[in-house]
Amino acid sequence: MAVPDRMDEQLRALGLVEAQRTAQDLFAEVVARALVAPGHSEREAADRIGMLSGERFGSAARHRGCLVRSGRHTTLPYGEEPPDLVIGLDDVVVIDLGPLLAASETDFARTVVLGDDPVRKRLCEDLPEVFAAGREAFHAEADITGSQLHSEVKAHAAKAGWALGGWHAGRLVGAPSAANAPGTPADAYVGPGNDRPLRRTVQGGWRAHWILEIHLIDEHHGFGGSYKQLLDLV
Repeated sequence: MAVPDRMDEQLRALGLVEAQRTAQDLFAEVVARALVAPGHSEREAADRIGMLSGERFGSAARHRGCLVRSGRHTTLPYGEEPPDLVIGLDDVVVIDLGPLLAASETDFARTVVLGDDPVRKRLCEDLPEVFAAGREAFHAEADITGSQLHSEVKAHAAKAGWALGGWHAGRLVGAPSAANAPGTPADAYVGPGNDRPLRRTVQGGWRAHWILEIHLIDEHHGFGGSYKQLLDLV
């Protein structure tokens, strides 16, 4: 198998960045149209987002859907879809557009707060701050490993007053998010047990690109939030 050349690498990176930009634009429109609102179920909200995605990107995108989790479901960063919940008046909601980006093998998630609860608002505001701290740690150490970056993210989450949800804080582009994905090695994740440098080449000779996944949990009140996007590409 031929090793990818510089142009191949650049085109792949541009594709990942463009997919993320598309997701950011879609999320902004979801918020502007108030497609996630109290009184509607998670699945209804996901269907609304799917319809908007279909309008913008075609029917295939609509049928791939997205994940919407509210209330206690926001403490579940990945895994099987839980039973449907009705979104509350003073709720926190995770919007995961990852399924819409499946073709590009990347991921994107954001959290919104409905109402004025100060604790939920603080968690939502801390998500990008912890992400930025993780990215800064990544750029500060050329040979940082997956386990080292996970420890950094966990420490920043604790400093902000939250628990870090899930067993990992990110993954290789193209790797499944689920913790129990069969046949996926530990070095495909930003988590304990990955003692390999994140900056490396992977199967096929491609440069490794990573998604940083921040899942913060308020263990006392039973809710959380998620913030996912590319780690090493802007």
